[in-house]
This record gives sequence, structure tokens and C-alpha cells, in this order.
Amino acid sequence: MRNYIGLIHKDAKSDYGVSFPDFPGVISAGTDLDDARQMAADALAFHLEGLAEDGVAIAEPSSLETVMADPDNRNGVAILVGVKMDTKKAVRVNVTLPEDVLRQIDRFAEAKGLTRSGFIALAALHAIDRDDAA
Repeated sequence: MRNYIGLIHKDAKSDYGVSFPDFPGVISAGTDLDDARQMAADALAFHLEGLAEDGVAIAEPSSLETVMADPDNRNGVAILVGVKMDTKKAVRVNVTLPEDVLRQIDRFAEAKGLTRSGFIALAALHAIDRDDAA
């Protein structure tokens, strides 16, 4: 299990919001602190699953010191949000492809909302599944 730092934010007329400095744009909210923690864990797990499916390497958690060194994070209360990591570790590889094939991969991946790595991983798994079924 990995623990990422979530920052709880609360305005007078709002629910409890949670953001993740390691994953900008990943946010959640809850009506009380317990709800906010649960929703944060669900949002983080969903985001990490998506990254893994896209073949994107998942960053190691930042330290509390690193997170709180950013002045923009000082208005939140830091909590640890644990997420079970059932995903396999992504490994960087170097491959050589013809330039026109790489352009086609990039165009297709972008049109489908995938990264290049995510598309290549899915294409490889599809080819393997087809071969196993034959």
C-alpha cells in the first residue's frame, strides 16, 4: 500500500474538499471529514487505475516536507490517503520504430485519449490475446 498526501480544504459554506499535490487536478469532496477521507481514497484509486491502464508510470509519493514547502499547499490540512497498489510497476523501455508508424501511433492514441505508452501496451495485449485464442 502506498500513502499519498491529500490536502483537506474547507470554506465556511462548503463541503470538505481534498486535493492531491502529487496529482494536480485530482480532487474530491465529502460532507464531513470521514466522508471526505473515503471519497479521497476512492478518487485516488480511480485515478491510479486509469494511469496504470494507460501504461503511465505512477509517481512515488512526495514527502510531507516537499508538499508543505509549496506555499500554495499551506492553506490545507495534510492527511495520508492510502491506496492499495494492485498495479504492476511500469518499466521504461527504448524501442525503435519507423517514423511513419510512430506518427500513426501518436495520431491514433491521441484520438482515443491515450498516451503513446498506453496505446502500445493495449495493442500488445490485444495481439497476445488474439494469439492465445487461435
